[in-house]
Amino acid sequence: MRTNPVKGELRRVMYDLLGHALEAVGITGNRLEQLTDRGDGVLVLIRPHDDVPKTVLLDRLVPLLATLLAEYNAQAAQPALRIRLRAVLHAGEVHMDKRGPYGEAIDVAIRLLDSPAAKRALKKTAEPLALVVSDELYSGIVTHGYTTGDAYRPLVRVSVANRWRRGWVRIPAPPAPPAAAAASLTPDGQPADAPRAAQLAIADERVEQRVAALAGRGSVTRAGPVAG
Repeated sequence: MRTNPVKGELRRVMYDLLGHALEAVGITGNRLEQLTDRGDGVLVLIRPHDDVPKTVLLDRLVPLLATLLAEYNAQAAQPALRIRLRAVLHAGEVHMDKRGPYGEAIDVAIRLLDSPAAKRALKKTAEPLALVVSDELYSGIVTHGYTTGDAYRPLVRVSVANRWRRGWVRIPAPPAPPAAAAASLTPDGQPADAPRAAQLAIADERVEQRVAALAGRGSVTRAGPVAG
């Protein structure tokens, strides 16, 4: 339902907000692989550093991204410029070749993200982001109390390589943002000192895009960090 120029603007804002959130929680530089574009989403591969435990993703990165989305949507010039996201977090082995990343861990994450149940979860809430976590993260992190936040509920099972994989969903309510992050953004997702981008005047429809955030390239060995 969106024109290509509108989709381009939404992609720009999506990348800007995600970049602000990653930088604010210190996931930059050699902690990241190069972002992989997926058309209407982004695949984020986070390397297994001891100073980037999975609790940072669950307790800080995702809530901050939800906050930035809520702030942007509240100030968007047109309803069609508002963004709502599905996000998934998973951990596992990821392989790389000259064409980019691949592997079963990515397959699991994308299947969970694109499941009808994940889409329904976002559709049923007024919040701007619905989070899905894999069963591996839920059983290894959430059930042991290593993370805070709203309650998760069983979402769906998806089949990957003849094996059923389960995901859990949470709708993070955007918390009060850090002052620096809140003050630094204009309605179009740019830093406050950057020139304001021209707003696009178009008809309204809700946007449901996706961000696939895949945490780690290793296997879980203890509560927070990932072993390389």
